[in-house]
Amino acid sequence: MTLRIAFTPGATPDKWARAWRDRRSESLELLPIEESEQRSVLDQGRADMVLARLPVEGDDLFCIPLYEELPVVVVGLEHPLSVYDEISVADLADEQFVLGVPAEVSASSPQLDFPPMSARDAIEVAASGTGVVVVPLSVARLHHRKDVVHKVVTDLPTTRIGLVWLKDADDDRTQAFVGVVRGRTARSSRE
Repeated sequence: MTLRIAFTPGATPDKWARAWRDRRSESLELLPIEESEQRSVLDQGRADMVLARLPVEGDDLFCIPLYEELPVVVVGLEHPLSVYDEISVADLADEQFVLGVPAEVSASSPQLDFPPMSARDAIEVAASGTGVVVVPLSVARLHHRKDVVHKVVTDLPTTRIGLVWLKDADDDRTQAFVGVVRGRTARSSRE
């Protein structure tokens, strides 16, 4: 039976998938999803586990936090912020936010009414000089273009990636993948 692992944009399941293939005979399927689907893929049975951007709500879930991601602002090469080494929330006050104003930023000007769009499309808008995009570093790297730069926003909170699965679906396969993610060796008694 195939273990299906969904992953949100920017998450990197490769090292765990390689370790799984090296240790287990069961197949593993990697399923790229949008962040908005993190919970629904579990509820609909399309995935057994998700490498998700936290938090994912629900008392019926197991969650192992894995790592944190730095927040960055993505701007076009001609944008004044492109020359800064680091950016603070105060530096962003006058900007137009393509994906919405982060909760920690007090925007000083009325915002343009951007339609809903993917991070990739938002970064394309930032490249045009129309606005800025605040995303986790992994997402900025995933959608990197030659006409944009990303800069760490030093005083925004980090985001976290975690492994999430339904408590009702906890079984030997999911626990075996947990062992891989936690770095247990093939000889470990809990593998």
